[in-house]
Amino acid sequence: MPETPGDWRAALRERGYRLTPQRELILAAVDELGHATPDEVLAKVQETASTVNASTVYRTLEVLEELGLVRHAHLSDRAPTYHSVRGHEHFHLICRTCEQVISVDSAEAAPFVEALSTRGFVPDLGHLTVFGRCAACEGACT
Repeated sequence: MPETPGDWRAALRERGYRLTPQRELILAAVDELGHATPDEVLAKVQETASTVNASTVYRTLEVLEELGLVRHAHLSDRAPTYHSVRGHEHFHLICRTCEQVISVDSAEAAPFVEALSTRGFVPDLGHLTVFGRCAACEGACT
């Protein structure tokens, strides 16, 4: 998993991809936004490069995910949400009331992962999203 910009540049070249200004802008936008839909990434990129279009963003996000530089999760019933893998491996909790996104370190799911492994199953926690209510919203309802 690349940790520095030089590493992701090398990962692109090693896989036969050219390092383009658009790819650099899109990865930087994902890094800066934290969790973002392709449309949010496009809006961020267009602040700097108005010539980048939606199809470029979608294709580039697919390439970056293929290279292991970004991941996507389904945090709503809308488009997938992308985030950089340069931070910690995590899964998501989504409050259905206030729509807060809470990133949870994958290590916190160790008992769940262990239970699944006894069934011969290895989960991909980076795509896991759990919907419910956050403590603030749950407390407001009681």
